[in-house]
Amino acid sequence: MGDIVAVCCVVGAFVIGASLFLEKGIFQTSPDSLVSADVGRERYGYRLIAKTPELMGPDVPDPSLRYTGNRLSCGSCHLHEGDDPVALSLNGAIHNYPKFSARTAAIRTLEIRINECMTRSMNGKPLPDDSPQMIAIKAWVRDMAARDTAASEGERKAVEPAKFHAPDRAANVTAGKRIFEERCATCHGYDGAGRLADTGPIHGYVFPALWGPDSFNTGAGMHRLLTAAPFIKARMPLGDPDLTDDEAYDVAAYVNAKPRPEMANLEADFPDKRTKLIDAPYPPYVDPFPIEQHRLGPFQPIEAYYKNLRASAK
Repeated sequence: MGDIVAVCCVVGAFVIGASLFLEKGIFQTSPDSLVSADVGRERYGYRLIAKTPELMGPDVPDPSLRYTGNRLSCGSCHLHEGDDPVALSLNGAIHNYPKFSARTAAIRTLEIRINECMTRSMNGKPLPDDSPQMIAIKAWVRDMAARDTAASEGERKAVEPAKFHAPDRAANVTAGKRIFEERCATCHGYDGAGRLADTGPIHGYVFPALWGPDSFNTGAGMHRLLTAAPFIKARMPLGDPDLTDDEAYDVAAYVNAKPRPEMANLEADFPDKRTKLIDAPYPPYVDPFPIEQHRLGPFQPIEAYYKNLRASAK
């Protein structure tokens, strides 16, 4: 019996030691060693989505690994590391690229799309296409697509929230402030600064910063009202998403009215301004509507204007 116990102890120590080596060694300090193994790439990609600030945030000791300019995680928007069936899901994303992008008037590859998140939502810099980080994130997205079965399709339908319908009015920032303080501030703080984790040498967010220097910048998709409001309605407050269309609309406007990092050269987005998104909160535009209407609505008149513009161009 003593020999068996001894063997079990040795095996247990080996397993624990190997796990610590993988966790501390490969996945944190030696990402280049992952590129030769599919499982390693996928695991590293998962960790990059879940633990972004610890692995490529502004506080990482190695300057060459500091790719993001804030301490958000990719999973701050892509909930459950992108595996949430309805909230900015990454399931099946591998099949969506390459495709044409009106924002750049060019073909957008998956690498380009990932780097748009890096430079906008993460307020950082692009990942090189051949970097271990880019390879790993693509491997995780590819693995998710492989696991996106008919069962998960049924699961998506079972939990799919009611579709968001934008109210036919301008969003009310004052009402949004009240809703935020009643329903959102418990997690994100009255100052919108979020709640940092209190474990580990590098802190990511338990609940992300929604504005201020450590949040997404003005070029991010979440800075558009018609992207933020459906997300808020579908999944916020986390665990108890019960906001109405009007409440989600107003609270999104309040959050996006707050200061955040400014992205440079946004005027270059959408070279053909006729294809510009109606809620893009930055000029120039080719329509007669003021910037505040592009930011807060009502959006129905803008949508009708561009529909007529496209029809007359045919």
